[in-house]
Formats: sequence, structure tokens, C-alpha cells
Amino acid sequence: MGQQQLLFLIIGVIIVGIAIAVGITIVNAQTIATSRDSIINDLNHLASYAYQYKMRLRSMGGGGGEYTEFSIPLKLKSSEDAVYSVAQVQANSLKLLAVSSENSSNTVVVTVGSNGKVQDWKWGGDFE
Repeated sequence: MGQQQLLFLIIGVIIVGIAIAVGITIVNAQTIATSRDSIINDLNHLASYAYQYKMRLRSMGGGGGEYTEFSIPLKLKSSEDAVYSVAQVQANSLKLLAVSSENSSNTVVVTVGSNGKVQDWKWGGDFE
């Protein structure tokens, strides 16, 4: 082989290597984004469930206007993407914590306000 052919071969290998590295990076970023979006959806669902609990009368198994005794039902404590728990409970607010199943450093903490709205999103790990 001539020097020119070797040069083209080396440049070709470098370009293919860079393309593979970029592809892997894009796939990893998309996986993280998909996991994050799923966790957001689950936390919004849990916030809605918690607000329904708060508004339900105590005689009907609710909180009677407070989150104080709220706990996440067993079926909703985990999903493919995360494990969910109650981080802090007060009468008029509730903090929910999600820890990613793929990487435990990926966390989300949200506050459910007295009106049931989700606020104060705090991201940890790759979700930042």
C-alpha cells in the first residue's frame, strides 16, 4: 500500500471511531432523558393521589384536609424507573423522593403544596 492509502485508512478508522463515540453518548443521554420524563410523570401521579387523600374525609380513609398520615400505596412505591418514598410530611405540604433504579445518585425531590400543585423540583445526579 502506498502512503496515501494508509493515510486514508487511518483517517477512516478515526472517523468511524468518533461516530461510534458520539452515537453512544447520544443513546446514553436519551436513556437518561426518558427515565427522567417517566419519573416526572410518576411523581405528578403520586402528587395527584396525595391531594385526593388530603381532600377525602377521615371517615372515608382520607386525611381530612391534611397530608399528615399520607403514605404511598405499596403498588405505587416502585416502578421500572424509580423507587418512590415520602421524604417529609407536614399538614399542608408533602415532599416526595424518587431514586432512579438505574443509578441511585439520580434523584428527584418535589414538594406537593396545599393546593395539590407540584413545586420546588430538585434534581440530583445525571438529572441535573
